[in-house]
Amino acid sequence: MPANHHRLTLLLFLEAFTITLAMGVHDEEILSRVATGDGHGENSSYFDGWKAYDNDPFHPIHNPNGVIQMGLAENQVMLASGPFKAIANFQDYHGLPDFRKLKANDAFIYGNAQAIARFMEKARGGRARFDPERIVMSGGATGAQETIAFCLANPGDAFLIPTPYYPAYVCLIWFLLRFDRDFGWRTGVQLIPVRCHSHDNFKITEAELAAAYRKARDSKIRVKGILITNPSNPLGTTMDRETLRTLASFANEERIHLVCDEIFSGTVFDGPEYVSVAEILQEDPSICDGDLIHIVYSLSKDLGVPGFRVGIIYSYNDAVVSCARRMSSFGLVSTQTQRLLASMLGDDDFTTDFLAETRRRLMHRHRAFTAGLEGVGIRCLQSNAGLFCWMSLKPLLKDATAEAEVELWRVIVDEVKLNISPGSSFHCAEPGWFRACFANMDEETMETALRRIRTFVRRADGAAAPRPKTKKRWDATLRLSLPRRLEELTVLTPRLMSPRSPLVQAAT
Repeated sequence: MPANHHRLTLLLFLEAFTITLAMGVHDEEILSRVATGDGHGENSSYFDGWKAYDNDPFHPIHNPNGVIQMGLAENQVMLASGPFKAIANFQDYHGLPDFRKLKANDAFIYGNAQAIARFMEKARGGRARFDPERIVMSGGATGAQETIAFCLANPGDAFLIPTPYYPAYVCLIWFLLRFDRDFGWRTGVQLIPVRCHSHDNFKITEAELAAAYRKARDSKIRVKGILITNPSNPLGTTMDRETLRTLASFANEERIHLVCDEIFSGTVFDGPEYVSVAEILQEDPSICDGDLIHIVYSLSKDLGVPGFRVGIIYSYNDAVVSCARRMSSFGLVSTQTQRLLASMLGDDDFTTDFLAETRRRLMHRHRAFTAGLEGVGIRCLQSNAGLFCWMSLKPLLKDATAEAEVELWRVIVDEVKLNISPGSSFHCAEPGWFRACFANMDEETMETALRRIRTFVRRADGAAAPRPKTKKRWDATLRLSLPRRLEELTVLTPRLMSPRSPLVQAAT
């Protein structure tokens, strides 16, 4: 009896140990092999010496007994001390260290992480709080997205993403571009679409989310998380509080990550009020394990400085913050850029006025553009954020297919000379939707674009009028004819016409 009792006790112990071990393995597998492995190379005496210096740096006056840095191969023999030396030298991967509130031009220069954290809070209406210690800077939102993908997933793993979504994320996905390119090209991560529909304004539902998750699992695809943009690109809409709570709860229940791209958070120009996932987590920490929540941000949209290439990773997961900092060496933000931004963002009056004026101008531009489209019967999805609108050209399609949508788009690009983006490029399942950006040009150029649209639609309607029974609303041979002088003015004007192409230009 005692022997049987001991065997039973041993079996129960082994079972409990196995369960505990399995749970531990499961928690480890939340992150990628990149994040949990030793490939970063920092477990060496070379980096240990750097850490010793970082923790106790020598200073001839303030810390004469500190560690003297003799492990950095940097040429400073011609650099005198002063501002230029401070920006020319190599900086920490984490971003610039704290400044001592240096006064310059009646503005205070703060540590870059602190300045960015404050700006992120202000862009979200002051309702979300951000810890500067959790901020990792990267070379633009593209670099930030890729770094997150490397930290959270292994090649072949997948993220669920509601449609339509920004196309540059098919880089990482073999059958399915920012998310396709940014998130998956080099990481090998798949993006699995969660279908959203126009009848409910493309709102993501728990039913569709669960269905996409089950389908992926049934196909033996490992889902590591959910990837969303809020505000949405291309919809220009914001997620309500209940939807964000649903996403966070689902992620927590399935032990998968929730990555929120919030790069348009400061462009919300109308109600309803913007809600960040950070606000959701602050209100109810129990709704989701913080280790599963990550935010991608950038100053490109809210501050209008895409050329600065400043991306931000904000994670509530210590391991992800650590891994992202190590990986940031592949895409550092220049010291000069960080210094300039610290000065700009440290000026509270400037950032407050800038965000308010940005929202005012975006609202004015949005209303003018959508009203111009409504004048010729073009309907847009009701939106309150972003630099674009989501317009329906369904009445102009020959038939309700993706092929007809691309054919119409080709006419608009080649003949009307407007570069708008077809919904199929955003993986929208409903043909006829197009994204049109209105904030990357001056108002006169926008009016020129509206005149072209109006001319095209009216001529298309005129071409279809003699044949009312046919679905054809435009003719493939249709050509747009505008007054020659107008076209010349459009081409020759020195005003801002449109931004440069983001595509890499091949040398010829």
